Amino acid sequence: MLCYASPSPNPQSLLPNRSPNEMRIALSQLRPAALLTSSIRPLPLIRKTPTTPNPYLVRSPLHRLRLTTMASAYKPEDARVPPAVELPTPPVTKFKIALCQLSVTTDKERNIQHARKAIEEAAGKGAQLVVLPEIWNSPYLSDSFPVYAEDIEAGGDAAPSFSMLSEAARQLKITIVGGSIPERCGDHLYNTCCVFGTDGHLMGKHRKIHLFDIDIPGKITFMESKTLTAGQVPTVVDTEVGRIGIGICYDIRFQELAMLYAARGAHLICYPGAFNMTTGPLHWELLQRARAADNQLYVATCSPARDTSAGYIAWGHSTLVGPFGEVLATTEHEETMIVAEIDYSLIEQRRTHLPLGKQRRGDLYQLVDLQRLSAQK
Repeated sequence: MLCYASPSPNPQSLLPNRSPNEMRIALSQLRPAALLTSSIRPLPLIRKTPTTPNPYLVRSPLHRLRLTTMASAYKPEDARVPPAVELPTPPVTKFKIALCQLSVTTDKERNIQHARKAIEEAAGKGAQLVVLPEIWNSPYLSDSFPVYAEDIEAGGDAAPSFSMLSEAARQLKITIVGGSIPERCGDHLYNTCCVFGTDGHLMGKHRKIHLFDIDIPGKITFMESKTLTAGQVPTVVDTEVGRIGIGICYDIRFQELAMLYAARGAHLICYPGAFNMTTGPLHWELLQRARAADNQLYVATCSPARDTSAGYIAWGHSTLVGPFGEVLATTEHEETMIVAEIDYSLIEQRRTHLPLGKQRRGDLYQLVDLQRLSAQK
């Protein structure tokens, strides 16, 4: 790259009616002292390469101090209320995650056995974390939710899908993010994701917070709120493979939830989801990459396989996205399994390269975590 220094015009033409001494004083306020000569000449041609570093603008301690001072003035710590927690040290830095893109039928018993087989296969491939799709034990239809719903709190025969996941996690000694199933609790139905630890115990339960109520004329209309009740609690779970935030499908559209999980120190957000043939091609990957890039963490999604004969046709394309918004692993719409590696050391690396957490404008905006704030009172 060639950089030219433009010749200076006649100084007297820029500063009319000034004495030579006055002219020199005025120019000293505009130019370096080295230019204070009676004869101002063009600077010589300077040749630079794109790789030439600028030690004064990039690496100067004074420059870094200036950035730190500016960031301090912007009060980045106030952009999260309560302040964001430090990213915790995970129990493992690297591990394998499996995303099981399962076919779903109207036969609940078959769906449960099929999911168990996939979990065993994933564990056999070295996966320490297994993720299942949204509504994997039932057709994704409002009329089906009450029929296939389980009483998770009762357990046992009242919750065969739940019991299978617990047993599989314990026997295989893996962590399971159990997709989601319809849950019955009293008079209410929920779209619920259960997280199991390596001992088979329930570590967390997320009820879908944002219900899928949409109407795109000529394309798709679906109203989850006709049968389901919205959850009330964001869910972050400390597991043996790190701190995981949970969202279900439509939850991914609301960046505030992902921001809240990041502020709580999540390494990974898992979204079991079943986007459709209208919104899937447009938004599925876009939203995953946005949530990952904005919050500089991992995002994993798991969809059911596509069944074109079903009442609701899923888009598929289960995906793992890294903390730079990069797609690390993905697939098409058929039944399959993705096994990929997560390396948490990349989170700190990306946050060092792009220190967004230190550049937020707490003097202009805030994200308030009402649940944490209430707990502190």
